[in-house]
Amino acid sequence: MRVALAEDGALFRQGLVMLLEAAGHEVVAVEPGGDELLRALEGVPVDVAVLDIRMPPEPDGGLVTAERLRASHPGTGLLFLSHYAESHYLVRILEIGTEGIGYRLKEKVGSVDVLSDTLTRIAEGEIVIEPVLARRLVEKPRNDRADVVATLSERERDVLRLMAEGRANAAIAGQLFVSGKAVEKHIASIFDKFGLHADATDSNRRVLAVLTYLRSQRGEA
Repeated sequence: MRVALAEDGALFRQGLVMLLEAAGHEVVAVEPGGDELLRALEGVPVDVAVLDIRMPPEPDGGLVTAERLRASHPGTGLLFLSHYAESHYLVRILEIGTEGIGYRLKEKVGSVDVLSDTLTRIAEGEIVIEPVLARRLVEKPRNDRADVVATLSERERDVLRLMAEGRANAAIAGQLFVSGKAVEKHIASIFDKFGLHADATDSNRRVLAVLTYLRSQRGEA
């Protein structure tokens, strides 16, 4: 896989390059900031770009760089890395795109297997969200007000959490030790409670379901 990297921390940047090369990936560009990466990738095809969220040219330069990359390289996957699992970052990331995109904690991608699995899933068009963030958002409501999220059953929350991680139905069934049909039933119920009807594609409804939950946690309409 052809991978590009933008990370302003020299030691972490060097460590990522070593991990990527150990996993057999071709690192085609390594830069300390977003502007440098964009220049390096002019006319250069790449499967996935790995971006530090907080890097030059702005405090959230990884997000700005990603928006520009999606415009110039729409087929390139995007993996965002951060020291922190923040819901407001996740909302912005999903507004950039809902396919071939991921958000992982730096401390969780320190092995060849985890990093390669994440990159592979993103390159295949999946959404990959840090499990601890998905779990925190689904299991710890922001307040006790009655809203649509409060109507979800405990099992539906479990399913939504795994959906938020970008898991497919088969993977959700395996994690929860239930049948695929049961997962489909729970997802259909979530869609119904969130008012996400069949006028949208299934993949878009999955993302919209996650965004509905995220926005409820932030107190948005």
